[in-house]
Amino acid sequence: MPAWTRAALALFVVGFGANQFAALLPVYRVADGASAAEVNALFGAYALGLIPALLVVGPLSDRLGRRRVIRPVLVLSFVATVVLLLGGHHLGLLLVGRLLAGVASGAAFAPGTAWVKELSAGPAGTGARRAAIALSAGFGTGPLVTGVVAEWVPHPTVVPYVPHLLLTVAVAVVAWSTPEPAHAPPGDVEAEPGRVGRTLRSRTFLLRVVPTAPWVFGCASFAFTTIPQIQSVPGPDVAVGGALVALTLWTGVLVQPLGRRWAPTTTILLGLASGSAGFLVALLAAELDTGLLVLVAAMLLGAAYGWILVGGLTTVEEVAAPADLAAVNAVFYSLTYIGFAAPFLGTVLLEHVSGPSALLLLAGLVAVCAVPAGLSRRSG
Repeated sequence: MPAWTRAALALFVVGFGANQFAALLPVYRVADGASAAEVNALFGAYALGLIPALLVVGPLSDRLGRRRVIRPVLVLSFVATVVLLLGGHHLGLLLVGRLLAGVASGAAFAPGTAWVKELSAGPAGTGARRAAIALSAGFGTGPLVTGVVAEWVPHPTVVPYVPHLLLTVAVAVVAWSTPEPAHAPPGDVEAEPGRVGRTLRSRTFLLRVVPTAPWVFGCASFAFTTIPQIQSVPGPDVAVGGALVALTLWTGVLVQPLGRRWAPTTTILLGLASGSAGFLVALLAAELDTGLLVLVAAMLLGAAYGWILVGGLTTVEEVAAPADLAAVNAVFYSLTYIGFAAPFLGTVLLEHVSGPSALLLLAGLVAVCAVPAGLSRRSG
């Protein structure tokens, strides 16, 4: 098995664990009587652990090496799932589990992305696309599996977490001995804080990445949390919920290889156009009262997720020095995970405006972000 594949599997399994909770949102609403805002806040709390870990561990892995960071992260991802499994009907314990899952994800995503990139041969952007696909596949598969298990297997707050535990053990065995990249041994070159700062202040990063990155998970999260509150999809709630998450994120996986045909700016602009169209189709679904159009909207928002993600990662690979790759990736992922606040914000938004008005507002906000992204073309 190629070394980059083993590193990608580590990303996949952490992503699986990070998003498996998404399909269980209706389970906790029914089992615990929690409000939509409380459950969505649990979902978004993951980002509170993730963002600090991203910003600390990403640069640290540039010095210590990728493998020395990813090994304990796989253990932490396992522990986080054990806490969620034991959490049952205790919202406080579930919160701890979500925070631990966030820390594991934050500690994995930037170093793991850099690791896959460094172990990949091929044209520029190959490693970024491979890492994005591995992550997205994990994000999409986790909720699909937990949704199906929770719908038709007893103990829906316990058993759905077992597949991730087994998968993590299997991946750890495969990925444990994955080599460091031969051309960049640990500690060989240290990142320069000043150089990282200049990269983050560059015209390309500020215009192309900063305003668009939050829509990576913003679009995806709205697709399977807020939009079903406005227009439901017929079928068994938990399984349909998991399938909607999987449809959204696997669409993102499938469109990502197309990104290799376009420049990063073009990829991001197509993602924004797809996101705006997705919210408009969801608006049409609500007006016509048809769940079928919700599936179309989820696919469009999934395409937005995939294209903006791969366009952003390719941009980071383009502007960052090799020694700074994990550090700049950490900032990029931190910006994308602002989008995990979308479910909670969507619930609050729906308390003040009608569903159709909220969807129209979101479509407009996504479209506006295309302006600075388009201007970034002038930066070269």
